[in-house]
Amino acid sequence: MRILMTGAAGKVGTLLRPRLAREGRTLRLSDLVPLDPGPGEEAMVADLTDEPAMAEAMKGVDAVIHLGGQSREHPWADIVQANVNGTQVLLEAARQEGVRQVVMMGSHHAAGFHTRPPAGADLPDYAFPRPDTFYGVSKVVMEALGSLYHDRFGMNVTVIRLGTCNEASADTRGLATWISPDDCARLLEAALTAPGYHVVWGVSDNTRRWWSLEEGRAIGYVSEDDSEAHAARLIAGQGEPDLSEPLHDRAGGVFTLQELGGSW
Repeated sequence: MRILMTGAAGKVGTLLRPRLAREGRTLRLSDLVPLDPGPGEEAMVADLTDEPAMAEAMKGVDAVIHLGGQSREHPWADIVQANVNGTQVLLEAARQEGVRQVVMMGSHHAAGFHTRPPAGADLPDYAFPRPDTFYGVSKVVMEALGSLYHDRFGMNVTVIRLGTCNEASADTRGLATWISPDDCARLLEAALTAPGYHVVWGVSDNTRRWWSLEEGRAIGYVSEDDSEAHAARLIAGQGEPDLSEPLHDRAGGVFTLQELGGSW
């Protein structure tokens, strides 16, 4: 099985590559910068918006993990070119090659202005888009493009509204939003075989989680990690989180407070 991973040089791609290695699986790594492939890997330089390059990247591929694009807020034109046009070029190349399985890394910023639901309730996987940035808007478009390519062309597409993926939670906000790299790999493995179209929250089963795991569980994702293991250390340094503050009350955190158009 050959899987194309776009944006493989980024933080998430770097964390996931060793965790996705399998006997009989080849990861084809694609990015704007050169990569040194390891065992079971191939590497190529390709721009998501370059149609011939993406057609070449897609040759002989069985599935796609799409991590590429602008990963932070940028001016509108940059976001549209990398994240909107790039995603459409990628999906069209996959369709032309007959690829049936696509997993796309969306973002919680697609729903950033949603607030924490009442105690005991979770924010649904398909919570209506409320983007907090131009970047968030591009991830809403990613979800829409995935839906279109599923409904019109029969492609199986899962979009992950990714939380905070690090080796360990870095702050008290992450006690709710963190997904461990191991859990992220588990979610991707589930998505790589999921039929249909899905939007799922990319989060571990944290004690303080308030984003739903219902859709993730429905496609076979089983979280094995919990950020509470980091809670004592983080709270000792940063204090108990005030859940009424936007940092903790809004899905997008501080990104709901900053002006559009910058790079932050």
